[in-house]
Amino acid sequence: MTLAQLEAFVAAATGQTFTAAAVTLGMTQPAVSDLIRRLETEFGTSLFNRSGRSLVLTAAGEQLLPYAEQTVFSAKQGTEAVNALLSLGGGTATFGLLRNAEFYIRQDLAKRFRQKHPDVRIRLVGQNSAETVSDVVNGHLEAGLVTLPVDDDRLDVLPLARDEVVYVSASPERAKTPPSIKAICSTSLILYDAHYAQTDPARKQLSARAQLEGLSLNASIEVEYLSAALSLAADGFGDTIACRAAIESEVLPRGLHTVSLAEPMYDTLALIKRHGQLLSPATKEMARLAHAALIDHQTSDHGTAAILDGGHDIEAFLEEAR
Repeated sequence: MTLAQLEAFVAAATGQTFTAAAVTLGMTQPAVSDLIRRLETEFGTSLFNRSGRSLVLTAAGEQLLPYAEQTVFSAKQGTEAVNALLSLGGGTATFGLLRNAEFYIRQDLAKRFRQKHPDVRIRLVGQNSAETVSDVVNGHLEAGLVTLPVDDDRLDVLPLARDEVVYVSASPERAKTPPSIKAICSTSLILYDAHYAQTDPARKQLSARAQLEGLSLNASIEVEYLSAALSLAADGFGDTIACRAAIESEVLPRGLHTVSLAEPMYDTLALIKRHGQLLSPATKEMARLAHAALIDHQTSDHGTAAILDGGHDIEAFLEEAR
């Protein structure tokens, strides 16, 4: 028994002739007759009485009809659901963001996406890049915008832009000279993203530099949010670090001074997805919007990040199962 046979049977029962069923299905009358004949052969009984001008269901046909109608209807619903997903008339966009994404994008992605695709559900998730990486690797999210480095060979990574990370202090003297990693390790340091500790990409960069010098990176104060770290620094409780995008935003309290590190350090923003994964149309569209918003803002007068070579090659990244 095939779906095509059941569709022919339902159409014939509804139209009461093979000719009417053929018109409904866009087939020839002999093709419809053949489908129903094969179905009857499979059951070993007739489904229609063919003696008059109109088809009349037999007892077996009466029994089959409601189940056939349900099957045909369910198949139609399934087809419509898949087509809606592929045409962005349905489905779910699942996308992860780094915590400070608003400094780089400056647009409400959820709002922009919903305005373009009102029938698609949105799951926009993210605190720290480490969390987004974990969710993409584990399949909880399809893709995301994160800060590098990420240590996972199960990911495809497309670096997009890089933004300098600077030293921040309330002391003009401490912000006069670019600090070495030794100076950073010896100061009263305030670090944010406390929940993620050594998995935070920026902290991993500093820790790696300290380790090369035989030093340890130890914060005197750890908080969860950058705004809290900057506020504590402004009150003189220690120094911190921040990306230039944050420094240029409204979160920077008055009285703080910034300077580049002696060995310049950068946050590199990148799109990630699981290696070889084909993204859903909804998530592809969300990734495109995030990419476009990033490029638009960073190439404006207010952008602080430099677009990297290859940062525009998003379509190949999204389409390929590499």
